Amino acid sequence: MTQPLVGYHFIVDWGGARGGFTEVTGLDMQAELLEYREGWDKDYAPRRIPGLRRHANIVLRRGIFLGDNSFFEWLDATRLAMPERRNMTVSILNAEHEPAVTWKLRDAWPVKIAGPRLDALHGGFAIETLEVAHEGMTIEHA
Repeated sequence: MTQPLVGYHFIVDWGGARGGFTEVTGLDMQAELLEYREGWDKDYAPRRIPGLRRHANIVLRRGIFLGDNSFFEWLDATRLAMPERRNMTVSILNAEHEPAVTWKLRDAWPVKIAGPRLDALHGGFAIETLEVAHEGMTIEHA
C-alpha cells in the first residue's frame, strides 16, 4: 500500500552552506490566462487561452547559526543586474531518506533577506529568511 509523503522530511540544495531549513514555501507555478474575442464571433463570450507561465518566489527559512553568513553573502554578490545564479533543488524524502518528489529551480538568485524577529517576551529560535527568484521549475517524481 502506498502512503502519502510527509511535509516535514525534506532537503534543499541551494549551493550554499550545509544546513537544514525549517520551512520552504513558494513552490507554485501557474499559467497566465488570456481572453480573446474576434469581432465577428457570434458567441458573446471571449475565448480563454493559456499565456506565459508565472513562478512564485521561493522563501527559505532557517535558524541562524554563529559563523554562517551565507544568505547575506549570496545576496550581497547580486550587483549591477548580474546576480549569482544557482540551480536549486527541493526534495521531499521517503522513509528511506531518498528523494521521492523533487522541484528543480533553474537560475535562482536572492531578491530579499530578512533577519529574525527579536522579542524579549517570547522564547524561540532566531529564524532568518531568504527569498529567491528563479527562471523556471520542473517537478520530478521518483
